[in-house]
Amino acid sequence: MALHKRIRSDLEKRILSGEWAPGYRIPYEHELMEQYGCARMTVNRAISALAQAGLVERRRRAGTFVAQPAMESAVLAIPNLSEEIARRGKRYRYERRSLAYRKADAADAKAFRIEKGSPIVEVRSRHFADEVPVVSEMRIINLAAVPDAAEVTFEEQAPGSWLLDNVPWTEAAHHISAITPNRQVAQELEIPRTQACLCLERRTWRNGQTVTFVRQIFRGDIYQLSAHFEPGN
Repeated sequence: MALHKRIRSDLEKRILSGEWAPGYRIPYEHELMEQYGCARMTVNRAISALAQAGLVERRRRAGTFVAQPAMESAVLAIPNLSEEIARRGKRYRYERRSLAYRKADAADAKAFRIEKGSPIVEVRSRHFADEVPVVSEMRIINLAAVPDAAEVTFEEQAPGSWLLDNVPWTEAAHHISAITPNRQVAQELEIPRTQACLCLERRTWRNGQTVTFVRQIFRGDIYQLSAHFEPGN
């Protein structure tokens, strides 16, 4: 990994973990230069990426500070499937079925709300609970927003888990529907085509730019989607 990306990742983890709270002044550039043994340009590149992601704000002559989070929340949490399945006492397994890089065509641009010609990666995969396939997934990642994803094969870690660990998002939208699976999905989930499934489509943005679109089809006889609410939340 390039040094500027490692510096960005190190700082980002401290911000997202809460170690550095909103308003915290991150180390000055000369302090980071000394810590990482690098040039000012390398440090500046890492901090500029954090500022572009909305995680920090630069104040003239004062330094760089952790930004205040936007007052937004998703109606449903974005789950980590491996953790969800493990909490049910099941053994989780992930299988990548295909990986394809391409430029977004007109249909992609309309469906995923990205610019035509944007570089994207499409990952198709399955998620298992005790060796039973429970989720068929198709995910598009916008490489213009997440260039680091181009360096990941997603053979060992599911793209959803990787994104949750590495890419902050500021907005999300969900659409849930009941469907019967097409032939390919029925084969992937090892169910008859007459069996009902839940289809979850989710799109996430970071500062107005699409990060990812995912379509997850859950076996209706095994999986359910739910949320807990309180008045005013």
